[in-house]
Amino acid sequence: MKKYIFFALTFTAMASFNMGCKTKKQTTVSDNTPKEDIVEITTSYGTMYMWLYKQTPQHRANFIKLAGEGFFDSTTFHRIIANFMIQGGDPNSKDADTTNDGSGGPSYTIPAEFKDSLKHDFGSVGAARTNNPAKASSGSQFYIVENAAGYHSLDKNYTVFGKIIGGMNAATTIMVLPKNVNNRPYKDIKMSMKIIVKSQAQLKSEFYFIPPTWN
Repeated sequence: MKKYIFFALTFTAMASFNMGCKTKKQTTVSDNTPKEDIVEITTSYGTMYMWLYKQTPQHRANFIKLAGEGFFDSTTFHRIIANFMIQGGDPNSKDADTTNDGSGGPSYTIPAEFKDSLKHDFGSVGAARTNNPAKASSGSQFYIVENAAGYHSLDKNYTVFGKIIGGMNAATTIMVLPKNVNNRPYKDIKMSMKIIVKSQAQLKSEFYFIPPTWN
């Protein structure tokens, strides 16, 4: 089975999905102000907060669905490369067999959603994929760009669908942990995810993040 890994320009795989499942959300806002779904990623090295772009609606809806269902809970960041990225989201990484990490997913792919404005900047979240002509994305595997200058050779080769708006220090710590020759950390770096709801005012005050205006 092909691995969902990413050499400077090769990454992970997937095919159509059903969005009708129930998700678990932690609602933190009770008024009628505009609200946004944020993905909270918890690890033993800290918590990260992910904003999902509305310009990539299929990737966004899929990730919210999986995170809300608990799909990512107990998966690991199975691939780390210094000054490049950390990668996770493979359900195969839940078991004790480390040899199949990077080859799993929810058995579907998502069509590429490339946008000129969405680039591989520091903190960007992209979808891993296998080497396929349509550049379709993995159904669950994702990576977080850790290079301070970004990694723009990947622009329009892998779909950028989000960004980390808080907790990048956790990702930076994970990136430099000891690893084997396959870039897999010796220690399992498990994660859990949930969807939290924040008002735009909360995003500004808690994360110093001003949400874009969506037309």
